[in-house]
Amino acid sequence: MRSIRRPVLAAAALTAVMALTATGCGPEGDNADAKPSQAAAQDTTGGGDFKIPKDIQDKLKEHGVNLDKWKNGEWKNWDRDKWLREAGEFINPIIKDFWDKDKIDKVKPPQDPSKPEDISEDQGKTDPEPAAVPAQAVKTPYTSTAPGVGLLLFSTPEGGSRCSATVVKDPAHPGKSNLVWTAAHCVHAGKNGGWYRNMMFVPNFNKNGGTADKLKTTPFEDRVPSGKWWADDMATSSEWIKAGGAVPGVPMAPYDFALMHVKPEENTGGKSLEEVAGGAYQVDFNAPAMAKIPSLTAQGYPAEPPFDGAAQQQCTDKPTRLSMDAKKPTMYRIGCTMTGGSSGGPWFIKGADGKPVLVSNMSMGPRPARWSAGPHLGPEAKSLFDKMSQKWAAKQ
Repeated sequence: MRSIRRPVLAAAALTAVMALTATGCGPEGDNADAKPSQAAAQDTTGGGDFKIPKDIQDKLKEHGVNLDKWKNGEWKNWDRDKWLREAGEFINPIIKDFWDKDKIDKVKPPQDPSKPEDISEDQGKTDPEPAAVPAQAVKTPYTSTAPGVGLLLFSTPEGGSRCSATVVKDPAHPGKSNLVWTAAHCVHAGKNGGWYRNMMFVPNFNKNGGTADKLKTTPFEDRVPSGKWWADDMATSSEWIKAGGAVPGVPMAPYDFALMHVKPEENTGGKSLEEVAGGAYQVDFNAPAMAKIPSLTAQGYPAEPPFDGAAQQQCTDKPTRLSMDAKKPTMYRIGCTMTGGSSGGPWFIKGADGKPVLVSNMSMGPRPARWSAGPHLGPEAKSLFDKMSQKWAAKQ
């Protein structure tokens, strides 16, 4: 993977001197500065005319952001005093049709200047490097084989970027979750920046798989079979906000996780993300010791060579331990050749009922990709999850 398997664009911000890279996302290149279509944020019911909710308008005003200017391109102002970074400052009004067919097609991995080095100063409990496990294509259609796993799109100072993400179950809304799990580096720049913008989730993206060339002629309803869902609330670890980011932030990889609440860009007839996407996954914040897990499967949409971001891939291996700091949680590590773009994708183990249970997410790995590491989800992750679920318990 790489230095915090970064979002395929946000990659530049996460390029590691040691070559660890985020398995993340990719830039839209020349389209990054394209003027967005007329913007509007959706109401809480998911139907009717789109309007910016008053609470978001008030938040924008508090930070000196003119709403009309924001809709017409002010969101591209990444000045430090305009970059919202604290936990409660996330703002992401829907810009209807911002992520259209052309933009999605042009979000590609960045040029990667890192060198094929590896972590050289591991501390704590670290096992020998696992053998590389070649990524395999996930069976299609994803709406049946991997419902709820999808593509995460967002804007960074360098342009459009992409990661992977997953619908997770919400105890406050059984069977009707609007919660999505991903990596922290896919939503927040860390200590030197703030929240990324135009954050949109596409569950079951390109449900029938195939190559990027084939994607050009794929009906849009197959590319976006379960709609477009915009984040309207976000949470990540305080550790990532304070010290995450590029190479100096690699030691924060044990806290590289995030959770968002989403709502649809278009009318869903009141149906939740879980209902529309066809599935959601239980999150285990107290998973067994790594030595007791027989196998773990990582899934996502790698978009850097030899992959092109059009199809979902997976790696299955027995997890081992990786630690870069004995004072921080030890991470899971598996052999895997998935590249940038897979960041934030789910790491599953089999639950007692045989169904997939999410225990981690794609975070980082070396170049060239031969193994991947993901955070152990403990008290810090459970706390932000519980707060998000409780916050939206009476609102959804």
